[in-house]
Amino acid sequence: MFDDNERLARQEAHWLIKEFGAEAPLYAAMKAEKAIEQKDFGRCARWRRILEILADTRTTKSAASKY
Repeated sequence: MFDDNERLARQEAHWLIKEFGAEAPLYAAMKAEKAIEQKDFGRCARWRRILEILADTRTTKSAASKY
């Protein structure tokens, strides 16, 4: 079971994929960098989690396409 933060991060990641496709990780990385510049480390952690979800999604899709 996911907590609310994880559920929201996953929703955001799926929305980014839908909106930006292959560019979704770049967009999330830019958002994380902007949060660091503004010293908003909580927001940065959220965007880093979204990046992890995006990486997992890409890995899962590439593994599935091999078979």
